[in-house]
Amino acid sequence: MNFIISSVVGLASGILASMGMGGGFILVVYLALFTDIAQKGAQGINLLFFMPITILAVFIHIKNKLIDVKTAVICSVIGIPAVTAGFYLAQFMDNSWLRKGFAVFIIVSGLKDLFSKGKNKSDS
Repeated sequence: MNFIISSVVGLASGILASMGMGGGFILVVYLALFTDIAQKGAQGINLLFFMPITILAVFIHIKNKLIDVKTAVICSVIGIPAVTAGFYLAQFMDNSWLRKGFAVFIIVSGLKDLFSKGKNKSDS
């Protein structure tokens, strides 16, 4: 039964992530709260899980002309070393700090989305 639940959560988070809708949040929360995996492990699995999904989503979005290739390359050149540095920095942090940092990140992101959506309604 655990395999089925994990598979459904993985599928849902992959689909949501490829659409830019917070699949990583679902995966990290599921792994950290509903399995025996520590926060470090959950965030590491999240990074590994989303690398192939991100590559696939970028190719699909480029094909559909939804991504500026130059911007994607710039973000990748900056993002890959930043993720690598964050991975190594996390090795020296306690799980409780990672949990608190992740919680703050999710709250700030949610508040930003909540308050910025109303401003962009005229664009659609």
